[in-house]
This record gives sequence, C-alpha cells and structure tokens, in this order.
Amino acid sequence: MNSLDQYDVKILLSFGKAIDGNKDFFKWLLDNGYPELAALSNAIRGDEDALQWLLKNGFPEFAILSNAMDNEPNAVQWLINSKSELMFYFSQASRGDEDAIKWFRTKQLPIFIFLSEKVNKLLKLQAKENTFWYKIKF
Repeated sequence: MNSLDQYDVKILLSFGKAIDGNKDFFKWLLDNGYPELAALSNAIRGDEDALQWLLKNGFPEFAILSNAMDNEPNAVQWLINSKSELMFYFSQASRGDEDAIKWFRTKQLPIFIFLSEKVNKLLKLQAKENTFWYKIKF
C-alpha cells in the first residue's frame, strides 16, 4: 500500500505547496520523481484527470484518500478497512476533525497537521464558492 508517511518531510512540504496551487512546486514534484504527489495535489483540488491518473498508475490509495477528504462514505470505509491509520486520520484531519488532529499530535507527526490544515482551507474555499467538484465514487 502506498502511504504518505513513506516520503521525506521536505517532499511533503513541496506537496503542501502544490496543494496550495503553486505550479512551481507542482512541476518540481513531476520533474523529480514524485508524479503521484503532483497528481494527488491536483486530485484534492478537484481534477478528475489527476484522480484517473492515480487509479491507472498504481496509486489507487491516493485516489481513495482524495475522495475520503471529500467525505465520500465508501472511500472513508475503504481507508478504515485498509487499516492505514495514517491515511484515515489524514482524511479526517483534512475535514477539521479534532480527534484526528490530536492523533497526529500524539504521534508527533506535525507535518500531517500542517498538510491537513492546507487541505481543510481548500475544502472550505471550495464550499464557500459553492463549487461542486466531480469525484469518482468508490
């Protein structure tokens, strides 16, 4: 199973910038061997092509994570069943769940609190703009 805890913190910081929509960091991820993180950053931003790329290129867990961040019930259940606590709690922290954020504090994984805050900010912006992002249902 692919999991975000397999990446160096510096790579995850770049991923965070890509989530913010920074094209330079997105391109850096693509050009330096992390196309899955570039695709995940765009999938989180609502890009269906990026979600499809994840599914077709060996990163279905990241596509499911993106959908779980959107609170798609089957994706959330899949993460629970996969027993990947980190991915499950990241999806929940990204929705502002305080228990999930506390879990990362307890595990001393502040990078995931930082990333979940970025995703949460984006999700709130999308909701505020009343933008409906198409996501594949699992």
